[in-house]
Amino acid sequence: MSDGNVSQLSVNTIRTLAIDAVQAANSGHPGAPLGMAPMGYVLWQKFLRHNPAHPEWPGRDRFVLSAGHASMLIYSLLHLTGYEAMTLDDIKNFRQWGYHTPGHPEFFHTKGLDATTGPLGQGAAMTVGMAMAEAHLAARYNRPQFPIFDNHTYGILGDGDLQEGINHEAAALAGHLKLGKLIWLHDDNQIQLDTPTDKAESEDTAARFRSYGWNVLKVADGNNLDEIAQAIEQARAQSERPTLIQVRTVIGFGSPRAGTSKAHGEPLGAEGVAETKKALGWEYPAFTVPAEVAAHMNARARGAQLEADWEKLMADYRAAHPELGKEVDALLARELPADLMAALPGYEEGGKAVATRTASGDVINALAKVVPGLMGGSADLSGSTKTTIKDGGEMQAGQMDGRNVLFGVREFGMSAAGNGLSLYGGLRPLVGTFLVFADYLKPAFRLSAIQMQPVTYVLTHDSIGLGEDGPTHQPIDQLAMLRAVPGAHVIRPADANETAAAWVMALEYDKGPTALALSRQDLPILPRNFDGVKKGAYVVRDAENAQVILLASGSEVSLALDSAAKLAEEGVAARVVSMPCMEVFREQEQSYRDSVLTPGVGRVAIEAGSKQPWYEWTLGGPVIGMDGFGASAPAKVLFEKFGFSVENVVKVVKEAL
Repeated sequence: MSDGNVSQLSVNTIRTLAIDAVQAANSGHPGAPLGMAPMGYVLWQKFLRHNPAHPEWPGRDRFVLSAGHASMLIYSLLHLTGYEAMTLDDIKNFRQWGYHTPGHPEFFHTKGLDATTGPLGQGAAMTVGMAMAEAHLAARYNRPQFPIFDNHTYGILGDGDLQEGINHEAAALAGHLKLGKLIWLHDDNQIQLDTPTDKAESEDTAARFRSYGWNVLKVADGNNLDEIAQAIEQARAQSERPTLIQVRTVIGFGSPRAGTSKAHGEPLGAEGVAETKKALGWEYPAFTVPAEVAAHMNARARGAQLEADWEKLMADYRAAHPELGKEVDALLARELPADLMAALPGYEEGGKAVATRTASGDVINALAKVVPGLMGGSADLSGSTKTTIKDGGEMQAGQMDGRNVLFGVREFGMSAAGNGLSLYGGLRPLVGTFLVFADYLKPAFRLSAIQMQPVTYVLTHDSIGLGEDGPTHQPIDQLAMLRAVPGAHVIRPADANETAAAWVMALEYDKGPTALALSRQDLPILPRNFDGVKKGAYVVRDAENAQVILLASGSEVSLALDSAAKLAEEGVAARVVSMPCMEVFREQEQSYRDSVLTPGVGRVAIEAGSKQPWYEWTLGGPVIGMDGFGASAPAKVLFEKFGFSVENVVKVVKEAL
């Protein structure tokens, strides 16, 4: 069979596997894979550097299907190119329990994926972080004759990806940084779920991307394999700009629903599948992979050679640059120094009060000296969030080795890029903004958790304590929102010492993101108890035969201590418990939890935020928290007016007793 014939047969194999899987599941999106199959084939067959036998190989290109509803495209490609975990049984059981073919690509569930996608726009935004990571690591560690970090990052996007607001944030950042190894292929089929795209938009997408500083190419016929290949070659040939390739495709190509919205999200039906296969000239039974296609597309030998060449390059690099080699190996393995605690600044009990955001800045700079992968930035708030790594340099086009990223006012794009930086491997990204703006980044925080990525979110100005900026800037419900995300750790430290321990917890936790909720106002220095902090909650002040337990986090721990002292004067014995991280405390053995929260003793919780999370711990006891959205006034006035005073705590405790 000629090369042209086997190529076309391969494209149609991708298409028919997709529609057969969707039909068997009676659920899914057949239209996009039918139209996208040629660009998927060309990219994976002719350009993508990957090794099916080792999906995590660091030297590989990165590929993200941002249009995640078209998941059968990538599942077909994984199977055909030789990924053992993607069997034909998996494809036959698309969207079924226990198989590697969920409805949208899931990074930790399916070997061979570089990201979890689904919510449109985020996959593309994560590729920006991946391209940043490659450029950053290349600038820091590549040496003449040793391009150990030298890969491209590809994404396939649909119109929905390009309409989501995060796309604008991410694309503008990528253009500013001149990420020349980032290539997006736009499935330009002019159809979306409800209507043709011209019913919802009239913008000139190409002009928009050119204004961001992107290179824009067009492929007039999305079925022309040579035209697609030429466009990708042109994109790879330049290095100064990221590239958008607009590929004009037909959604549902070959099917009775071709070119219509009905091709988007419904199985074609048995009759529709038969008609589509007839139009494609396909005469094989369902789920057939012709032998010549299997031989043609299997990438295991090529992938093994690519990885072997890279490993040889790495071995030579280690020999020529032994210290750098050790550092790169440690980075890629995400190793941490044996004793992170030794690197931390120390704060003496009773010393000068320090805002936890300020302490966090001190800790970041101490850790940056011993954790080379620590890097990141804020959404135009580095002076307020204290996230700057001193002497770390700024990441800019032409100086990508900078460890400080100026993300601009792009909270969502920043956090999605943080996920991409982490997914690339080796780096430990931090992203920073005010806690109240977690509303803008929450979808990316959720994907950090779903993908189990250890991104650290530095979220400052954590309560009404930020003062005069008023209700729009005072977080009330954000802590509860973040605490509701499975797999995430939310830590609200009570002082500088707890902040230092919290940063170590964040770096040591590799199963998801950590959100650090930090104060603007100065807080007293408490006795140091790193072990207690690392267990999520601990006793700060005990009392013999305690009649009540005061639970608090953050700035309210000091209030609880002052209130306990006042209660003692009035004959009420109160234990004070600092609970910086509910999630970690929940994971402790019952015996430890009982030693902190003694069964049978009444409890009162204090936190200047939504009350809801605390009822789990008070077991029906009162919570002193926020029922409204705050006000504009100095912090001291706000705490008094909203009941965060010794007098009110004493009053509530006595009423409860």
